[in-house]
Amino acid sequence: MEILLLISVFIIATCGLIYELIAGTLASYLLGDSVTQFSTIIGCYLFAMGIGSWLSRYITRNLLGFFIHVEILVGLVGGSSAALLFLGFEHIQHFRLLLYTTVAIIGILVGIEIPVLLRILQDRFEFRDLVSRVFTFDYIGALFASLLFPLILVPQLGLLRTAFLFGILNTLVAVWAMYAIPQEFKPHPLQKMAAFAVLSLLIAGFAFAEPMMGLADASHYPGKVVLAKTTPYQRIVVTRQAQDLRLYLNANLQFSSMDEYRYHEALVHPILSAIAKPRHVLIIGGGDGLALREILRYPSIQSVTLVDLDPEMTRLFRSNPMLSSLNSRSLEHPSVTVLNQDAYRWLRDQQSNLNARRYDAIVIDLPDPSNFSVGKLYSVSFFKLLHHVLAPEGLAVIQSTSPLIARQSFWCVNHTLEAAAWVPTPYHAYVPSFGEWGFIIAGRTPYHPPTNFPTGLRFLSADTLQQMLHFPPDMSSVDTRIQRLDDQALIHYFDQEWSRYIIYN
Repeated sequence: MEILLLISVFIIATCGLIYELIAGTLASYLLGDSVTQFSTIIGCYLFAMGIGSWLSRYITRNLLGFFIHVEILVGLVGGSSAALLFLGFEHIQHFRLLLYTTVAIIGILVGIEIPVLLRILQDRFEFRDLVSRVFTFDYIGALFASLLFPLILVPQLGLLRTAFLFGILNTLVAVWAMYAIPQEFKPHPLQKMAAFAVLSLLIAGFAFAEPMMGLADASHYPGKVVLAKTTPYQRIVVTRQAQDLRLYLNANLQFSSMDEYRYHEALVHPILSAIAKPRHVLIIGGGDGLALREILRYPSIQSVTLVDLDPEMTRLFRSNPMLSSLNSRSLEHPSVTVLNQDAYRWLRDQQSNLNARRYDAIVIDLPDPSNFSVGKLYSVSFFKLLHHVLAPEGLAVIQSTSPLIARQSFWCVNHTLEAAAWVPTPYHAYVPSFGEWGFIIAGRTPYHPPTNFPTGLRFLSADTLQQMLHFPPDMSSVDTRIQRLDDQALIHYFDQEWSRYIIYN
């Protein structure tokens, strides 16, 4: 019996950390800035656990019965937390209040669990053995959860099913306690009914998690959601409205099929057309294959290396007919090598590789620097790494957010390139889905705009490019800090500027 109670410690410790990880991940998906979200949620959760531990002192009788109550409640609140937050995001004005209230309730209940369980077990072990065994199982459960969550649970089950699954486990601990220790505790019929009602609800939630997630997506995105996938790195959603396909990553629009050609022509052709017969090209990001489509317009291209972190992203845009038709099946081209790796780490590895290729052009088509994990790819140290893989006369281009909405963010990228010993050339283009959008060309010498472009372009021309190189006063250069890994000033600029724009709109 004692070992089964200790196994219960392992289960509830695993469940508790899983709920915390779900809340942090979900907040990162919906609110951005993963460091801030995880930091504040962990702080709130631990503080709430402390409150729960303090409140446990007032539980003086019927400890096992109270423990069962707590397990049922943790199972109900924790198990339904992901569904509640996803469904509430679009409809509740003060979403953060809902988020932190949910985290606090789970934390208080989890904080009550271990102290009560210690008191239940105090007559079965010596005190030193009791504390060491309980906390050993508790910490092992935490380790198990931290490994299981990113490697198996999120990619295989998704956030909703994971929450429901661990809510079921919490409730099963309560059911086990009711029936396995009858000589010490006689459960009330209402308690049995509550346990099995919650268990049934959670099992139904697990079974119907996909329709529930579809309902949450449908309420959040304009148009019909035609594809949705949660990966270890992001939430991928594709919507269709009439003839318009749109890609969202973590709820942020990445492109509209109606005008993406403007963005990708502006991104690729100002540098590729300025290089005489480009042969080898590196793309960092761009897992949708749309920038790659534009690169393959050049007959001199011999190889393209695409480094994108998320294998699910490149798989979808290679295998899904609806998506691969947008990129003209560019990801299947024989000259293309796709590497699903962290770009920062991959570039560092190239430093020590004596046979590393030097690329004629580098196209950096990353999501906006809305969090610290992406922000490192806009830092001085990252831009310095580009020197080792770019040919002496080569050019790089970086998508750099909106110089109108996020003026400091845009010029922060420009100044960071200067600090990394590049000669930057900023420019911008109007993309209806985004508004004014910014790009920066980086070379070792000043950039000379080309006058000839591939045939068939719908937007870019020599005259258009000259206009794109001009910045009106409201988008002109401003002083900013440099983006470094230790403080990531760019992330703070981006968050402040886009938050004002979203609130204003």
